[in-house]
Amino acid sequence: MLITDYFKKFLHSSQSSGILLILSVGISLLIANSSAGVGFQSILDQKIGTDIFQLNYPLSIWINDGLMAIFFLLVGLEIKREIVEGELSTFKSASLPIIAAVGGMLVPALIYYFFTQGTDYAKGWAIPMATDIAFSLAIISMLGKKVPLSVKIFLAALAIVDDLGAILVIAMFYTEQIHWDYMAMSALMVAILMIFNMLKFTKHIYYLIPGIFLWYFMHHSGIHATIAGVLLAFTIPTNVSSTEISPLEKLEQKLHMPVNFLIMPLFALANTNITFKDGMVDGLFTDFGYGIIMGLVLGKVVGINLFSWIFIKLKISSLPHNSSWSQMMGAGLLAGIGFTMSIFIALLSFKGHPEIQDEAKFAILIASGISGFAGYALLKYVGKKKLREAENEH
Repeated sequence: MLITDYFKKFLHSSQSSGILLILSVGISLLIANSSAGVGFQSILDQKIGTDIFQLNYPLSIWINDGLMAIFFLLVGLEIKREIVEGELSTFKSASLPIIAAVGGMLVPALIYYFFTQGTDYAKGWAIPMATDIAFSLAIISMLGKKVPLSVKIFLAALAIVDDLGAILVIAMFYTEQIHWDYMAMSALMVAILMIFNMLKFTKHIYYLIPGIFLWYFMHHSGIHATIAGVLLAFTIPTNVSSTEISPLEKLEQKLHMPVNFLIMPLFALANTNITFKDGMVDGLFTDFGYGIIMGLVLGKVVGINLFSWIFIKLKISSLPHNSSWSQMMGAGLLAGIGFTMSIFIALLSFKGHPEIQDEAKFAILIASGISGFAGYALLKYVGKKKLREAENEH
């Protein structure tokens, strides 16, 4: 009975999903740098599917574009719920993550360009712009009640805006061709979903089937397919009732377990298989390495907090409820975990140059590790300090 109760607590704990994700990162790095590395990569490269409807992709693509669309669906549902009835329900609170995300994209890109201007590396200017939403949320979730819910929601909303920004940058500057016929079909699917919402259809099937088609059309349009998850989420009906569970909340509850304990660990396993090579450490101490590391570690926290501070001083936005600037600094550091999205942009930026891609991967891994550790440590320290102060008051 005790084991069963403990296991239930483990499954429902947001901290345990973060621990599982970090374990998956460690396992993936170990495999990649062992004799099993080649075999593991061949599994990820194994094509699954059918050529009918052009759905024959490597396993890694199904994980990154398919399963991660479900992750984005869950996060989109949470953001929508907070916009309708929670922490983002006022203009001042909802505007802050958007403004912060803009700062968190511009400043890192400028820092990177400062280091690499006039070199062949300059075209990778978008590498430090991205936030890895899965890893940043996993780490902040490990802190439990030491971080206010409002700060977690702020980081989630910021990361979504950030990723949407990165997807737009990829579409405009790194996509070889956008297929406008598939874009038109994607728009049609969104229109159908909005009509179902307006007609107050409540059964999930009316949204999930068009959502699958939306993913298909978005994937074939040339734009990163995970955006389909966010678009679908914002069409699922919800309400402000505290007694009646909405279709959005029902779907949210169903997705938590598979996302936290299957999709995110698989994502980590598939994307952390970085093989360490000679010269990688030396690559950190070049303008290219400095651009990536300083962009993610320093640029993110400075950009997010500078833009937030300006708009809060102008009384356009407001700090997340029950939060402090120290916690905003911690959230800004966690946003510096660029990881998979940054790696994705690096691969596109230096296509055909595997040695540069490897240097970029290693610099991104180091920068993300520094940002993650620093953000976790700061938020844990501030959280403990606040809890002690609250206890002393009582």
